[in-house]
Amino acid sequence: MQRKVIIAGGGTGGHIFPAIAIANALKKIHPDTDILFVGAIGKMEMEKVPEAGYPIKGLEIAGFNRSNIFKNILLPFKIWKSLRQAKAILADFQPDAVVGVGGYASFPMLRRAQKNNIPTLIQEQNSFAGKTNKILGKKAKKICVAYDGMEKFFPADKIVITGNPVRNNITQSAATREDAMQHFGLNPEKQTIFAVGGSLGAKSINEALVPLLEKMVQQDIQLIWQTGKPFYETAKAAAAPYAEHIKVHQFINVMDLAYKAADVVLSRAGALAIAELCVVKKPVIFVPYPFAAEDHQTSNAMSLVNKKAGLIISDSEVRTQLDNVLFSLLQNRALMEQLEQNIGKLGNPNADMVIAKEVLSVI
Repeated sequence: MQRKVIIAGGGTGGHIFPAIAIANALKKIHPDTDILFVGAIGKMEMEKVPEAGYPIKGLEIAGFNRSNIFKNILLPFKIWKSLRQAKAILADFQPDAVVGVGGYASFPMLRRAQKNNIPTLIQEQNSFAGKTNKILGKKAKKICVAYDGMEKFFPADKIVITGNPVRNNITQSAATREDAMQHFGLNPEKQTIFAVGGSLGAKSINEALVPLLEKMVQQDIQLIWQTGKPFYETAKAAAAPYAEHIKVHQFINVMDLAYKAADVVLSRAGALAIAELCVVKKPVIFVPYPFAAEDHQTSNAMSLVNKKAGLIISDSEVRTQLDNVLFSLLQNRALMEQLEQNIGKLGNPNADMVIAKEVLSVI
């Protein structure tokens, strides 16, 4: 029998890439599975999902705007309209199951599916569940999570610990450290830092790195620096005198090579970044983005820090503390090895397949 599955959500790479990984895993198990994505009009998924080879329909939905209250005037209308659009999509596609991966489009699609008695599954990526997933969790058949202790948000009998899906080009990368060093034009004999702030860059991390560039070069340390678009020109100018040691990129497509090259990673604490770091087993200093909903990035990072699987600097203190934390870690071989071993225990390179099997089990 042919199975039909809707995957709803998106908004950031952190929601979209795991969703595509789940779709690919479903296709691997049953190649004839018919998959339709549903996203939010104007968001990144409308471009990324078709690039991955899947059809997508868009809902006119937005989230609550915390910075400009007046922009929320149309929100009830948008929610009502998106629920009507979701109803039409369900009537047209007639799925056997609907999967929510988080992001704006997740709520209307799953809410409507639950009303129509269509089985739903939630993939909750963070260690702190958002409000909408808590509401949807009451009627979902299964809730796939990546962290322990999630019964404070969801009914315990529905929770399955699966880990978060990671892109195949990272879990199945055959690249060596030598390949990576050659790609970035770096010296394999030297210690290397990889600084990454998500697809848009991280302002506080970027600004904290600028005054440390000279010290890195003096200590013969190399840096691969993904700056994001807004900071790229500033970083390029700051790194110009140190071109041999400091490699500045607006965006890196070959993340597997960047991870392979790194001795230490400096990163935000989004669920996708953490899932990747666990799989590639790298010592990491987290600087959580403080404005994420419910401050979930700090919660994500702390669940690793408490297991001695990472270090943390708060966003407000990164300018003053990065120098000390970063350079003392690079000199502490024993601590680097401990972090590497502990973070490696938390990785699940097969999370996509485990979740796909859970999806099929609710049909």
